[in-house]
Amino acid sequence: MSTVGTEILPQCEPLTCDSDRVEGVEPLGVEKAQQMADFFSLLGDANRLRILSVLSQRELCVHDIASVLGMTESAVSHQLRVLRNLRLVSYRKEKRKVYYQLLDHHVLDLYNAVAEHIDEELA
Repeated sequence: MSTVGTEILPQCEPLTCDSDRVEGVEPLGVEKAQQMADFFSLLGDANRLRILSVLSQRELCVHDIASVLGMTESAVSHQLRVLRNLRLVSYRKEKRKVYYQLLDHHVLDLYNAVAEHIDEELA
């Protein structure tokens, strides 16, 4: 027993969980967890998310992205390089212009899910 002031409190039994509940539960592997953490940390940049937001609406060139976001073309190009390395965006060349687009629906689904979650918190 322990005491608080003059009151005597009974010792609590350690909590034990039902081991049947964890049967069949498999944790995320360490390597995959690290890859996912790295992925999310690279998405943790506001400018990259802003670029994804405009590319979620349509394919755009660096000049147009920079103009819409009020960023320099150099800064946009740098962030697009990171997003390309993550395989989140792809590009195509048309003469001297390079147009960027989201690579696949997974990126858009993730972006929309997070945006929806934030909107629900603000409501």
